[in-house]
Amino acid sequence: MKSALITGITGQDGAYLAKLLLDKGYKVHGLVARRSSDSRWRLREMGIEQDIVYLDGDMADACSVQRAVIKSAPDEVYNLAAQSFVAASWDQPVTTGIVDGLGVTHLLEAIRQFSAQTRFYQASTSEMFGLIQAEQQDEHTPFYPRSPYGVAKLYGHWITVNYRESYGLHASSGILFNHESPLRGIEFVTRKVTDAAARIKQGKQQELRLGNIDAKRDWGFAGDYVEAMWLMLQQDTPDDYVVATGITTTVREMCRIAFEHVGLDYRDFVKIDPAFFRPAEVEVLLGNSAKAQRVLGWKPRTDLDTLIRMMMDADMKRVAKE
Repeated sequence: MKSALITGITGQDGAYLAKLLLDKGYKVHGLVARRSSDSRWRLREMGIEQDIVYLDGDMADACSVQRAVIKSAPDEVYNLAAQSFVAASWDQPVTTGIVDGLGVTHLLEAIRQFSAQTRFYQASTSEMFGLIQAEQQDEHTPFYPRSPYGVAKLYGHWITVNYRESYGLHASSGILFNHESPLRGIEFVTRKVTDAAARIKQGKQQELRLGNIDAKRDWGFAGDYVEAMWLMLQQDTPDDYVVATGITTTVREMCRIAFEHVGLDYRDFVKIDPAFFRPAEVEVLLGNSAKAQRVLGWKPRTDLDTLIRMMMDADMKRVAKE
């Protein structure tokens, strides 16, 4: 039985990845920071809460990260832990830098010292491209992050490359473009839209305030993307891969799909609020996952219409129960 350690296991990607690994026969350990709120609801919704071995720890604390690596003796480590909400990184730039940047070093150093044969996956992000330098972004596109989140993630990405090249670790990064699901946090724009559409339909909300709805994103399904993570660590040679659908869509169009699913016109309810604009906007992100498709044999299976309708159905049920 293979052993895996997942940081950020209580997040959207952590829940889908844990389910994938359990289905493949892994013993799954999850690094969990102590919280007063219920942080395991996603694992519960996936029906796997009782199947995880939980380890207390925090990415900002090197000692707890080391203990987690020693206790789990992992064949594979998936670092999904992050302060992952871009807007919040402007309010918490130091915390974001510590968790999303320095925390990666804590984990890599623990692996180097105590478990050098472990294979490592780093969750990088399309936000590292920021002010895009190419119409479609791939592994060779220069980075130009436009938020503290993007900057911190870029540190995590390059320290992973550095440890791979300096110490020979099997360390790979997945440069994932936006990926969503019914397990997405309510603070993210896709869930914000689907939740609001459900509430408006059921008479529990009057309007939805958003920022730049003409921003374009490459949206995929988290359940598809975690398969790419696993495939990266099955390769003989570690490397970095863009994971994306190759299709870009505006927030406006995503709103149309969501509201239309419940028989509403988004134009009657969506209001533009300047307070929701970022200090430095990222206007367009569009990924080229040709390398992942060629080397890993991976490709996205879920289109945006299917994804948003899946999220709408889940939110309609949630809101009805409130």
